[in-house]
Amino acid sequence: MKKRGFMAVFLAACMAVGACGCSSADEEDVFTGNTPEVPEWQENLDAISPAVYADIEDLDLEPGTYISVIGKTENSPYWRQVAAGVQQAAADINERLGYSGNDAVKVLFNAPADGEDIDEQVNILDEEMARYPDVIAIASIDENASEVQFDLAMGNGIPIVAFDSGNSYQDIQCTCMTNNTEAAALGAQKLCEAIGESGEVALIVPDSVSGNAKARVSAFQQEISENHTGVSIVETIYMDQIDELKREAAAEELGVSAEDLATWTAEAAGEQTALDEAETEVEESDVDGDASGENISEEARTRLEDIDSIAGRMSDEDAIIYYLEKHPDLKGCFGTNDETVLLGAQALKSMEKTEDIVMMGFDAGQDQLNALSDGSIDGLVVQNPFGMGYATVVAAARTVLEIGNEAQVDTGFVWVDAENMEDESIQAMLYE
Repeated sequence: MKKRGFMAVFLAACMAVGACGCSSADEEDVFTGNTPEVPEWQENLDAISPAVYADIEDLDLEPGTYISVIGKTENSPYWRQVAAGVQQAAADINERLGYSGNDAVKVLFNAPADGEDIDEQVNILDEEMARYPDVIAIASIDENASEVQFDLAMGNGIPIVAFDSGNSYQDIQCTCMTNNTEAAALGAQKLCEAIGESGEVALIVPDSVSGNAKARVSAFQQEISENHTGVSIVETIYMDQIDELKREAAAEELGVSAEDLATWTAEAAGEQTALDEAETEVEESDVDGDASGENISEEARTRLEDIDSIAGRMSDEDAIIYYLEKHPDLKGCFGTNDETVLLGAQALKSMEKTEDIVMMGFDAGQDQLNALSDGSIDGLVVQNPFGMGYATVVAAARTVLEIGNEAQVDTGFVWVDAENMEDESIQAMLYE
């Protein structure tokens, strides 16, 4: 959905001053110019606090300054908006400074294809460090994954800025992100109101390692436990653990206990390790050898194969449905990012429970907005990814210039539901 900008109109008045000694001229109002054009993304910038992180006027960067920005993924509406904000900030800086060609401030956005691929993000970080940028801004998939790289960057005079998600590294210069505590608490309040302050709810979370995922889950849980005692969280599903959840679901279907599954899996893993080690020894000694293992029974091996076969045929949506259906009294479901809220809505639709179970969550790409319009989703905490990308470049530039940074920049959010989604102020925060 296209953002709608707003036009601010103001007048400038000039004084016409008389030039003769004993005579005077009447004052006359003179219109000195056209109404300045306000960019369509201005409301995204207005949501940023402190406001200086929406302002490029004092960013007198040297020609050829290189700012590297590393996101979590490149393939979602949310992250495309972050990238758009990054690119707009770069364009505004270069326009103001009059830079072009080799003199232009270079701002490059990179991200993994998969938002859960920690290794690919670390590889991108390594590649960018080898290019010696003036500053690196990163939205860490795993808040603890890159300490070695950050130490190396700092040792080479490359400061680090964080955005979208918190980072555990001590020397982060600034973090530009949504206030996840307030945003998730608001989501919990809205969900509890919608289910009448009573009943069971489930959480669907993209991962168990990122700072923002942890913050949102913690804030959601705290809001419910402290202020909504009639509501209980009966299931929390982490999507980076979905393959193991599928195996557990398949084991339950076959009547295999969680304890047996864990035991057999460990035995199979130990056997495979022994096989690998034996094979290596055989190759190194260049003699024949028996690498068979006896750690796991044939019956257990067969049962594991059956479990893995069933789990392999399950889609992510199938797994979500399985765990939601374990709670027949479920009244609400909340997804903590764009993909999980849409996945939850799709699961409820397949279960024919859209009318019975309230679905809410974070973010608002076109698919989420369509689901909000047709009632599949009941409400959304909408972040400001364009503003976040813009503020991140400003923070990175301020870091390069050593003009000071706030420890944390709040990039803002709004609550969107069917009643207010057409309001002009809300429209400005929505994105395709």
